[in-house]
Amino acid sequence: MFKKIFFALTAVSVVVSIYLIFFIAPIPIDPMDAAGDPANFKIFYFHVPIAVTAYVAFAIVFVSGIIYLRTKREIWDTRAVAASEIGVIFAALTLITGSIWAKSAWGEFWITWDVRLNTSLVLFLIYLSYLMVRRSIDENEKRARLSAVFGTFGFISVPLSFLSIRLWNRATVHPVVVGPGGGGISGDILIGTVLVNIIAFTLLLVSLIILRMENEKLADKIVSIKRMKNL
Repeated sequence: MFKKIFFALTAVSVVVSIYLIFFIAPIPIDPMDAAGDPANFKIFYFHVPIAVTAYVAFAIVFVSGIIYLRTKREIWDTRAVAASEIGVIFAALTLITGSIWAKSAWGEFWITWDVRLNTSLVLFLIYLSYLMVRRSIDENEKRARLSAVFGTFGFISVPLSFLSIRLWNRATVHPVVVGPGGGGISGDILIGTVLVNIIAFTLLLVSLIILRMENEKLADKIVSIKRMKNL
């Protein structure tokens, strides 16, 4: 019952967030400052929440990995891989939406020397590698242990990505969206829409993790049943 309510809440929050983006929220830039179509800047409301949600997903991988190494409970490994798979999707969407936004803001899809863009790409590649490492190991316990270590140390790429434009502010044209110096992005409606979207996408993340973990449990049951039939 709780899951049904949670999934329904997630669906409602996503619908509300999309409505706010397309019908309520303003374009977060002076149209005269846009290199491309100012309407493209609406993607900002997707880009920022998706990026934050990717960070949350990888934080779950980090915490789950540490707990697995301490407890050896398989559920934490399952939670880690579920969060990593969904996090990689969100990280990819962050790069895609960011590139579309960059085309309108800077006239280019990708600025090769920009530190935020490159650290975001490295973040995506690290967790993509995490999934590839898992697929390369057949033994369950060894796979879970190495994945937990990889996910724990790989998490350092998350704060580096987030703080990159503060640590190397001369090597980026990306605005500071969160905190002081937000690139001129302000206003109650704009900030409210971003917060609603962050909540909506976080709920979506949790819902997808739950569904992925349930699918993994079903897959394990199928394997167990097949083994019993073969005995």
